[in-house]
Amino acid sequence: MIVDDFANRIKELRHQKGLSQEKMALKIDMDRTYYASVEAGKRNVSIKNIKK
Repeated sequence: MIVDDFANRIKELRHQKGLSQEKMALKIDMDRTYYASVEAGKRNVSIKNIKK
C-alpha cells in the first residue's frame, strides 16, 4: 500500500511539472526504466533514491 501511494504521488508531481518519465529520470540522475518501475509501484525504492 505505501509503495502504491508513493508511486501515485511521484507520478502526480511529475505531471504537475510537465515532465516525461525520461526527462524526470534524467533530472534526478536515475535510469529511466528503474524510475518507470518505481512509478508503477513495482519496486521497493531505497531511501537514497527517494531523496533524489
